[in-house]
Amino acid sequence: MSKPEDLPYQITLEVRDSCLCLHLRRAARAVARRFDAALRPLDLTNGQFSLLMSLNRPDPPSIGSVSALLAMDRTTLTANLKPLERRGLVKVTVDDSDKRTRRLTLTPAGRALLVAAGPVWRRTHAAIDRLVAGSTPDRLRADLRALS
Repeated sequence: MSKPEDLPYQITLEVRDSCLCLHLRRAARAVARRFDAALRPLDLTNGQFSLLMSLNRPDPPSIGSVSALLAMDRTTLTANLKPLERRGLVKVTVDDSDKRTRRLTLTPAGRALLVAAGPVWRRTHAAIDRLVAGSTPDRLRADLRALS
């Protein structure tokens, strides 16, 4: 059985102060909250914005290609598509050449929403960029703390 002295408090402080994973997760949550707040008047979350934007392609992408781009499993992507489909922002269709494949298309309403969201995204992104300008590894850690 381990004793308290096997895990000194100093290790906890080291992880707290230097763990990139911890700082990245905290910053990711903080950045997501900023974009969620900025996009809220458009009734969009940052995740929905990214998903819709990933569909803005010359040809309708497959669920598989979108899930790869967003680093999201297909089941989660499908669940996230349903409210967008119900709102009439996305259309899911069967691929003509492979009936197992589903293609995702932005509807005119989905495109219009992205057009409206674009300036909001740019302003929010610019504000975040100003917080992390000129980073080095140590500076990046401090910047990630500043974002969270």
